[in-house]
Amino acid sequence: MDPITHGIAGSLLGKSFFTKREGRIATFACVLGAVFPDVDVFAELFSRDPLSVIRFHRGFTHSFVGLPIFAVTLAWLTRLVFRRRGAPSFGMLTVIYAVGLASHILLDATTSFGTRLWNPFSSDRVAWDLVFILDLSFSAIVLVPQVAAWIFRHRENAQRRAWLMWIVFNAATFGGWALAKSLNFTFHLWILAVVAAALAALFLLPLAGGVGFAISETTWCLTGTASMLVYIAACGVAHHVALARVEAFVAEKHINAVRIGAIPSPPSFLEWAGKIRTADGVYQARFDLRDSAPPTFQFVTDSPHDNYMTDAMDLPDARVYLWFARFPVIRSHIMGDDHVVDFSDSRFADPGTKLPEPFRLRFVLNPDGQLIDEEWTEGAAGLRARKIKDKIPEPGTK
Repeated sequence: MDPITHGIAGSLLGKSFFTKREGRIATFACVLGAVFPDVDVFAELFSRDPLSVIRFHRGFTHSFVGLPIFAVTLAWLTRLVFRRRGAPSFGMLTVIYAVGLASHILLDATTSFGTRLWNPFSSDRVAWDLVFILDLSFSAIVLVPQVAAWIFRHRENAQRRAWLMWIVFNAATFGGWALAKSLNFTFHLWILAVVAAALAALFLLPLAGGVGFAISETTWCLTGTASMLVYIAACGVAHHVALARVEAFVAEKHINAVRIGAIPSPPSFLEWAGKIRTADGVYQARFDLRDSAPPTFQFVTDSPHDNYMTDAMDLPDARVYLWFARFPVIRSHIMGDDHVVDFSDSRFADPGTKLPEPFRLRFVLNPDGQLIDEEWTEGAAGLRARKIKDKIPEPGTK
């Protein structure tokens, strides 16, 4: 899940349970705790490891083993800085930071990227496949109640704030619709009308009779927290139904599956991608739970296995990649006198859409099977890509 949404969720939890009694420093602490685990991305800035994003990200800072260490340390630092400004007690700050840290860890585990919950004692990546890694619906659920609380905090200019937020959120929804359409994702126009009506009910309707001003910030945010949990539960039910459809296809076709999964897909929690890894490739399909028709799966086959694929799979970076990838596809082809072996993870590819596929690894081997070039492409949703490793000279050259 993206750091901005983590921070918004941390703010929601802080205002729900701590701010009224402990003050605004409690909100700050919960937000900092909720974004802190992503500090591990800085390892990528200092590491020369081309696969640092999958080797280091969502490791110790995202584990329940590290949580008490970071909660205590952050609480101590906060008391040191804000002690004269009415900071909560050390014990309370430790609890607040623990809540923020835990929210980050658990929310990341709901996505498909995978989180090492018990690092360093276990390297297993936990991925519950409930929420898309950039879920705008989830982001709105944790943000809107806080905006409503801000609108109705004071009567002065409340109507202006309400209309401004209604316009801003509707504009953002339209932007999401346009982006989804450009990437060939299903996002019906009628949803814009539903969102506009819902926002009016939250931002504009409570202006009548001053109803909104009688609702405290804590109540708004507790309602948002409850809505967040309901949404995650709904995603859990949808995942169960989606996975059952994938399992039904496996049983009907008598597929010898190595791994199966149902991966959340934007823009709705009713959109899913079915994945089935076999010994020879991956079956994949994209389907809407509102459509009762069985999903139509496509088979993406690996290239025929040869010595060059074996040599590539034995390379250290390839072993790291295959540890990370849950539904890998391995393709090879000849480029001049050299052999190219490409690794991709279909977990991040949606059939029929134009979403670029991130996390791809390429090896170039000479006719003797020696590595002469390596290329790594990464980025959230494929929006950021780079070549990290330069050409490796062949033996005997400079």
